[in-house]
Amino acid sequence: MNFFRKADTEKDRLGKFLGQDTGPDADELDDEKVNAKKAPSALTQNLEERLQERNIGRGLADQLSKADLKWTVPEFWAANVMAIMGIMLVMLIWKGLSPVWLGVGFLVGLMGPKIWLKMKIKARIQAFNDQLGDAITLMANGLRAGYSLLQAMESVGKEMPEPICTEFRRVVQEISLGVDQERSFGNLLRRVPSGDLDLMIAAVAVQSEVGGNLAEILEVIGEVIRERVRIKGQIGVLTAQAQISGIVITLLPVLLGLLLFAMNEPYMGRLIYSCDPGESMLTVECSQPVGWVFFGIAAFGISFGYFVMQKLTAIDV
Repeated sequence: MNFFRKADTEKDRLGKFLGQDTGPDADELDDEKVNAKKAPSALTQNLEERLQERNIGRGLADQLSKADLKWTVPEFWAANVMAIMGIMLVMLIWKGLSPVWLGVGFLVGLMGPKIWLKMKIKARIQAFNDQLGDAITLMANGLRAGYSLLQAMESVGKEMPEPICTEFRRVVQEISLGVDQERSFGNLLRRVPSGDLDLMIAAVAVQSEVGGNLAEILEVIGEVIRERVRIKGQIGVLTAQAQISGIVITLLPVLLGLLLFAMNEPYMGRLIYSCDPGESMLTVECSQPVGWVFFGIAAFGISFGYFVMQKLTAIDV
């Protein structure tokens, strides 16, 4: 009985390490009591179980994994709700019961954490791609020195900086725990969606099936990746002016409109409501439909222009 209890516990720990929840078991009550201080709160755990049952938040969980954030989906959503309430409270104290500023606070609190998360993911993937060429060359040199593939990846985890050292160290740990090599590489590619990494994984998979000099293959791939990084850097320098111009042109009318609204709210407020400033502006009678239509058209035009300029400056190598 103790043997099966130990086996189930190890299976559960391995599932949690890989991001899979196998569910609580009756034989693990002692372990749960011992680790009660390390376990999440009952509210967070119950909410996470309900979300998993309905397959809600799976995309957000992948994004948190890509950003290397040790947060759960309920924790991120709770932080998002707190950001919305906090910013709306600041707007309420600053501008009173103004529907425009409350709406701005709601949008900033709602989209701000998501934009920050996407920026963090993009920066981490970019840093990983910049380091991948040197990491592959280090692996090739290790293979020439007599290392196995696992030892070569372990050397990358020790010698290279963040974030590539953490990701390769995770792969080594997964394989050491008994996870299949193909599945470990698949988890790595899920955390870091990179075309260059996919090329390296495909080369390792082909070599394991048909044989060949893996060190020579990795050296060629590393050279190709470094050349791609160099060309992407040159393209980024040449298109930086157009990208910055697109951002400035997109933000300028929004910031200018908010500035004018903050300086003279009764004047600018006539675009969206027809009541006097002293009256309640949250009623339907005070709404100005023409102004909301103008704002919708302006938002569509600004978004479309920003999308076009980003597409024109996005050059794949």
